Amino acid sequence: MLAVVLQAAFIPASMAQKSIYHKGWVDFNKNGKMDVFEDPSQPINKRIADLLSQMTVEEKTCQLATLYGYKRVLKEEMPADSWKNEVWKDGIANIDEELNNLTSHTDDAPTQYSFPFSKHANAINTIQKWFVEQTRMGIPVDFTNEGIHGLNHDRATPLPAPIGIGSTFDKELVRQAGQTVGREAKALGYTNVYTPILDPARDQRWGRVVECYGEDPYHIAEMGKQMCLGVQEEGVASTLKHFAVYSVPKGGRDGADRTDPHVAPREMYQIYLYPFRRVIQEAHAMGVMSSYNDWNGEPITGSYYFLTELLRQKFGFDGYVVSDSEAVEYLYTKHHVANDAKEAVRQAIEAGLNVRTNFTMPQTYIFPLRELVKEGKVSMKTLDSRVADVLRVKFRLGLFDDPYVKDPKAADKIVHTAASEEMATQMNRESMVLLKNANNLLPLDKSKIKNILVTGPLAAETNYAISRYGPSHNHVTSVLDGIKDYVGTSATVTYAKGCDIVDATWPESEIIETPLTDKEQADINAAVEQAKNADVIIAAVGEDVDRVGESLSRTGLNLPGRQLKLIQALQATGKPVVMVMINGQPLTVNWENKYVPAILEAWFPGPESGKVIAETLFGDNNPGGKLSITFPKTVGQIEFNFPFKPSSQAPQGGKNSWGNTSVNGALYPFGYGLSYTSFEYSNLQVSPESGHQQNDIEVTVDVTNTGQRKGDDVVELYLKQEYSSVTTYEYDLRGFERVPLNPGEKKTVHFTLHPDDLAILDKNMNWTVEPGKFQVMIGESSEDLKLKKEFVVEK
Repeated sequence: MLAVVLQAAFIPASMAQKSIYHKGWVDFNKNGKMDVFEDPSQPINKRIADLLSQMTVEEKTCQLATLYGYKRVLKEEMPADSWKNEVWKDGIANIDEELNNLTSHTDDAPTQYSFPFSKHANAINTIQKWFVEQTRMGIPVDFTNEGIHGLNHDRATPLPAPIGIGSTFDKELVRQAGQTVGREAKALGYTNVYTPILDPARDQRWGRVVECYGEDPYHIAEMGKQMCLGVQEEGVASTLKHFAVYSVPKGGRDGADRTDPHVAPREMYQIYLYPFRRVIQEAHAMGVMSSYNDWNGEPITGSYYFLTELLRQKFGFDGYVVSDSEAVEYLYTKHHVANDAKEAVRQAIEAGLNVRTNFTMPQTYIFPLRELVKEGKVSMKTLDSRVADVLRVKFRLGLFDDPYVKDPKAADKIVHTAASEEMATQMNRESMVLLKNANNLLPLDKSKIKNILVTGPLAAETNYAISRYGPSHNHVTSVLDGIKDYVGTSATVTYAKGCDIVDATWPESEIIETPLTDKEQADINAAVEQAKNADVIIAAVGEDVDRVGESLSRTGLNLPGRQLKLIQALQATGKPVVMVMINGQPLTVNWENKYVPAILEAWFPGPESGKVIAETLFGDNNPGGKLSITFPKTVGQIEFNFPFKPSSQAPQGGKNSWGNTSVNGALYPFGYGLSYTSFEYSNLQVSPESGHQQNDIEVTVDVTNTGQRKGDDVVELYLKQEYSSVTTYEYDLRGFERVPLNPGEKKTVHFTLHPDDLAILDKNMNWTVEPGKFQVMIGESSEDLKLKKEFVVEK
């Protein structure tokens, strides 16, 4: 009934102010005539200039701050009389996460308006209507929301964690995922989604590895580009994060730290800025989020170099920059480059920040900004420029042409459909990475197995499928239930937890081991006893949502708690053990890799996790994912990743100088992943074999499924420059394609290398294609290179 009331309130467009709505335009400023900014036929820049000329300082400053949604900052679910006395009586830039019914440890936000989906669309229309009709200039709100693995809304379509998305290496599927996120956002009333994360995850200890696509800048740029394009094709802005050099704080520490990345200038451009430059220039993202950290002593959110020189002047960004929550305040409270909060505001706006976000009332930014303008410490030119960027995005989104959700009822048929659920399930399938399969233990033959033990602390757990930045309240199928559902009555499935995820003194127990308690020993003994009757043991181990994520960096990367003890006890039974890893970052599973016959990496899958893992273990889904991040053998090797400089990572089995003192090589390298079938590469062709610096290079290679099962292969193209004026990476990823193949089928895969793919930063820090020999390499991983061919670039 409430949804009907809301819709009734919206459709007549308020009888008292019905006259502001005209055919083809809206009289936002309510002056009875079509101003230039209200005329959809006028160029956007003219519309911006006209609107700015009519705005007061109070209205301009309100376009530079976020109002966090209900239960975070906003106290009312619907517009109230008190709003006429709030700072947003003059408008607001954006309202973030409004009525999304977030489930979170830190800021749970239950609401009656999130579901049914049409109810939310009507609610957003009601709130938007207040800003259009009850503020003097009627400037619409940009409704922002998170969306790194599905839209951060109650029961929206859920995707696997970004590290799992990265492991699919499937650009087309990521584009579809982006379209789903954008389509659902628009139907629900959101106009701007904070996705993708383009941070290269170069330190495996960092808690937010789970939220990243991987470690390689080219791979991140390709995946992020597709996500951004998909979102924006649906008429919704994509905001890239976190700009910049955010993902490698000193020691991989997060939480209150997030500072002091030790990154050289050339590395910053080639690794950390590369994905942002590519996605901004090729997908034209409308938003960028500025990060918490500093670089070279300069906090990003107060840096003119980063927010203006790099972002706008060099990369060509023309959207608006929103701060990460409290990043402006950190200029004063953490980085100490400002002596008070007001000076932090001045530094941020002068640097190029457009919109400040924090979990405080927006006037804590707006009031000091107004004072700075009045005092002449922030010029009107600067203020107008920052506001113009925000208005430009709102015009591009069509908010000044039609500020409302056109058909709220349609949301019920658009959000989380059967088709989007299937897309998400397929993404989960493609994210599975087979790490080990000794003697072809997998896939399991259902017809030959009568008794299955499912064990491990992740077997019945489900919290990994729900995170702070994705959908909530979707039903999750655990690994245990997924296997039970899959085998049905054909086999008996027993369950013993075996151990908790962590022990009582963890993480201290990683450095000071304690004896097993009586209960811990009894739990392991119970699992071993059950194993005696099992034909196969499926052990689900790893991390949960409290062990990896934002503010959850680790100092060790072994399986937490007593999980290795459980695996060792199960392995000692002599029964075949299949280890399923549910985790958000690489783990140093050395003993497990040496002795456990089969290991499947599932990352943090979505709610269909149990179903997809069962399909994969029993062969209905042939795992074709590849690792988008290196697994080191020990945290002592970090930094250890791809790409790397010559001789910077000791080769597998090599010696450290003249001594034999270190463990060398990756446990699993970048691009690694096994299959239930086999593939063969042939007929590598490069054309032209000699060409000019500005020429494209065409590469083709044949890939054949030489096994007995249908499967996907990720064909990886690496490029090596044999000599250059500066030290470059040993070789770089410069192409990848996920190719489905039936048994015996052969396909030709085509790559185009553009000059940008060959360019390096020369001694003068200019991107240059230097003449010389290059080598194209085709591989099944960054270490397993099958075919090589040279070409020459001439002056």
